[in-house]
Amino acid sequence: MKRFVVSLGVVGVLLTASSAMAQRGPACMTVACDLQADWAGNTDGLIGIANAMPDAEYGFKPTPAQQSFAERLMHVVTIDVKLLSTLGGKTPAPNINAKASSKADVLAAMKEWSAYGAAVLKEFNDQQLSERVTSMPFMGPTTSRTRVAYFAISHAQDIYGQLAVYLRLKGVTPPRSSRP
Repeated sequence: MKRFVVSLGVVGVLLTASSAMAQRGPACMTVACDLQADWAGNTDGLIGIANAMPDAEYGFKPTPAQQSFAERLMHVVTIDVKLLSTLGGKTPAPNINAKASSKADVLAAMKEWSAYGAAVLKEFNDQQLSERVTSMPFMGPTTSRTRVAYFAISHAQDIYGQLAVYLRLKGVTPPRSSRP
C-alpha cells in the first residue's frame, strides 16, 4: 500500500511538472530535456512559494515540534544538493549555509540550489541518465541517475505542499493556487 501511495504521489508530481513544462516552450525530444525542464519548473515553484512568505514569517512554525518555514526550505536545498552531488557530474556543489534563516539568505541559497541542479543535469544525456550510481543509502546500493533526479524533484514538491499550509495559516495564498 505504501508503495502504491508513493507511486501515485510521484505520478502526480510528474503530471503537474509535465503540464507546467508544456506551457513553457518547445516540446522536448529526449529524457534529458524532459528532466531539465521538470527541474526548472520544480525550482521555479519552490522559489515562488519562498517569495510569497513575508520576511517576518520565515521563523514561523505551525506547532513547536515542526521546523520553521526557513528550515523546511533549507531542508530541501541541503538534501537535494547532496542527492545531486551523487550523480557524478563535474559541476562542483555549492557551499550553502544550511543554517540560513532570513528570507534573503534562504532565497540566495535556493538560487544556488536551482542553478546547481540545472548545471549538473545538463551534463548527462539519456544513456548516461540510465546508468547506475551510488547515491544516498536510502536509495539502495545503486540507482539510476534519473531516479535520483526525480526523487529530488518529488522531495521538493512534497515540501512545497507542506509550505502551502504554512502560507495559508498566515493568510497568504500559495502562488500556484492563485493562477487564473
